[in-house]
Amino acid sequence: MLLNEAVIVVAEIECADDMDTVRHAVRGYAGRLGYDRFVLYSATADASAVVDRLHWIEGDWFGEGRGVDEKTYLARCPITRHILESDEPFFWSKSGGAGRETYRVVRAPRGSGIHGLQVPIFGPGGLTGAMSFGGRRIDSSVGARLSLTLIGMAALRTARRLIDMGTSVAEPRITPREREILRWVASGRKQSDIALLLGLSERTIENHLRRIRLRLGVTSTAQAILASVKAGELGI
Repeated sequence: MLLNEAVIVVAEIECADDMDTVRHAVRGYAGRLGYDRFVLYSATADASAVVDRLHWIEGDWFGEGRGVDEKTYLARCPITRHILESDEPFFWSKSGGAGRETYRVVRAPRGSGIHGLQVPIFGPGGLTGAMSFGGRRIDSSVGARLSLTLIGMAALRTARRLIDMGTSVAEPRITPREREILRWVASGRKQSDIALLLGLSERTIENHLRRIRLRLGVTSTAQAILASVKAGELGI
């Protein structure tokens, strides 16, 4: 169930046209698993400066009743450097107060304190970034780890895509919801399956597809998929 829902969230993130949409999607899913602190960044393999660019930081990471800025987080969170030594997601636990924090990589977080999941993300050239999810009472099941790994990977891909796009991108020809539905169709899903996944009626799905064909000036859904792929709107 967790993975099925995560696939929908990943599709929403990858269709996002701004980081607000990405943040909203991540919060909505991860929050139900007990995670309410988030960090997303591009990374380098340089041990002296792991974080190349911070895309998003949010939440009371040090249990002091307030959010933190980039400089404070990087100075006080040594667990970030552990991604240079790991090729897979890992859980961690933090205990102790300001200036006395102790971080440990653990198999399953237990007890009081702030816990989290760190997701290293790799590309063809090696480490490209990471996403960290934190909270006090978190779901550390296999399903949660796999789901958040997929979501973290999608969030970083989208953040980097949005940076590459800059502000000169033309207005998308189809809406994020239409793009999501068309991507599901392109993956081979039936309209009835898509309706079930998105909590919509089959008639609504068909109406979306009809509007897509009208927007793109084509007569079939197959032509709409081809046109959207060529325009780079589906990311496939």
